[in-house]
Amino acid sequence: MNVTTVPNENVWTIVVAAGSGARFGGPKQFSMLGDRRVLDWSVETASSSSAGVVVVLPAADAEREGGVAGGDTRSESVRCGLAAVPADATIICVHDAARPFASAHLYREVIMQVHAGADGAIPALPVTDTIKQVNSQNIVVATPDRSSLVAVQTPQAFRASVLRSAHASSPEGTDDATLVEAMGKQVVVVAGEAMNRKLTAPEDLEWARAMAHTEA
Repeated sequence: MNVTTVPNENVWTIVVAAGSGARFGGPKQFSMLGDRRVLDWSVETASSSSAGVVVVLPAADAEREGGVAGGDTRSESVRCGLAAVPADATIICVHDAARPFASAHLYREVIMQVHAGADGAIPALPVTDTIKQVNSQNIVVATPDRSSLVAVQTPQAFRASVLRSAHASSPEGTDDATLVEAMGKQVVVVAGEAMNRKLTAPEDLEWARAMAHTEA
């Protein structure tokens, strides 16, 4: 099913690629991954899964890449993207460009959850490691039950009016679902994908290049 033809829905995606790559050692979104850049992989899948795509980039690159300039934080960058999404969009997805292997199937899953009535939908994987909560002195203060924990990915899909409301007061969060949850809205979790790995460190890029070579 082509998600751009979901009945009575106008789906748009914001691809967030405005980071400086401080932890990575440079702007990873422009790193080559096979014959394309990391950014190109992410935009291609978003484009095939949406009626339109807004790409949020560092200010110095936005005009050249045909995108919009981002802000100082991820949430600010999403708001810059939101401002460029048409008012008649009914579902808005937000995807981190640093996850180049997110599949069209994953987009379909989160979009259809919102179409079915959820305020938001996010992909996630079960947590397999034991998680420890520590204090500022690195002393363990709790060991959460990992059966109730998941590791969240993107793309995340939201009813457009809900996402716009969540960002209206310019809050900050590590993902958009956090802001929607803070409003008391319902966010549904769908099964994530192991291949949908976020490129955070140089070794992640090496892994991704090996995967891109395999897919080619």
